[in-house]
Amino acid sequence: MSVGENEETAGRPADRGRLDKRRAIVEAALRVFAQVGYAQASLDVIAAEAGVSKPTIYNHLGSKEKLFRYVMTETAARSNAKTLDVLTAFPADPGRLRPGLEDLATKLVDCYCDEQSEAVRRLLYAEAVRFPDLFDAVRASGPNQFTEALAGRLARLANAGHLRVEDPVRAANQFIALVYDELPGMSALGTRPLDPEDVAKVVTAGVDTFLRAFGTDSRAPGAAAPGADGEISG
Repeated sequence: MSVGENEETAGRPADRGRLDKRRAIVEAALRVFAQVGYAQASLDVIAAEAGVSKPTIYNHLGSKEKLFRYVMTETAARSNAKTLDVLTAFPADPGRLRPGLEDLATKLVDCYCDEQSEAVRRLLYAEAVRFPDLFDAVRASGPNQFTEALAGRLARLANAGHLRVEDPVRAANQFIALVYDELPGMSALGTRPLDPEDVAKVVTAGVDTFLRAFGTDSRAPGAAAPGADGEISG
């Protein structure tokens, strides 16, 4: 919802049309920026892709730089809202910690490997020299919020004696790295599809490593986990 709009005005046909145009511009701009990069992208092409006039882009979002910054932070924020929803899968039953974390990791990876999320990630690194401040802005509007939320849930499990965590934020970052960081290389930064079986192997191995590092099970690494379903008791 843009400045000056509220729940009442945003429901009016004229305002709804304005919001729909803005969304069309943002989605078209992301596609164009992702395809050709910031330098080669033109507002004429973006306007044609969005089905609007070039002045309409200026009226909504201003210059190409302002448009790029808005597209990056807005898309990251929308993606983050979806990612935060996966925390509903966070294991509430410590007796099913491993399968619960695997379910959470699978849903998280689905969000991170979403086409728009991958496009933002590629652009963020590609344009880091041109827009050094944008990296922090995008992180603040997206991944950092999820990391903090995940850290809070890990801390609660640790306080209840089900995990051994000294630094919840670091543990959250390490969980994300373990279940995701192999995948960008496997997908060529999101430009080719991933085999679901390969993703499942990465997730399973990542959760296993996380629990070996932070779990309360005192058995030596490599020992068989108790239970047929790989559960670790609290």
